Amino acid sequence: MNVDLALVCDYALIDQYGKLSVMGIFEHIWVQQFPVVHPRLHLVMRLKGRRTEIGEHKVRIRLVDEDGNEIINGDGTVTFSEPPAGVLDIEAGTVLVFDVPFEHGGTYQFEIAVDGTNMATVRLTAGIAPDPPASDSLE
Repeated sequence: MNVDLALVCDYALIDQYGKLSVMGIFEHIWVQQFPVVHPRLHLVMRLKGRRTEIGEHKVRIRLVDEDGNEIINGDGTVTFSEPPAGVLDIEAGTVLVFDVPFEHGGTYQFEIAVDGTNMATVRLTAGIAPDPPASDSLE
């Protein structure tokens, strides 16, 4: 089993047929001040495996800052169903939505473990937004 895709974005959904749609992928958050809460951050994952891995698998998500302090954690499961005859690979997508508190600027990362094995890391940085460039005025 592996994590085929892992990213953060503004919005994502999985339709009734399993098609994943993702909008606004990013790796950096600009803010006016700290502390701040980034509302509705979407963490998107797609896991792939072999037919022999059908069944339930434990998933653990942690968001930690650059000092290793845990900001968010959660445990859940993903279940792979029997694929159609002749299909050897299985996949499951998930979209997790968080309101993420950032106490300070710096580097953060989501750590994704499946069945106790660290499978992926999604890095994210947060910083104070730079001042917009001065506009030239025409008179």
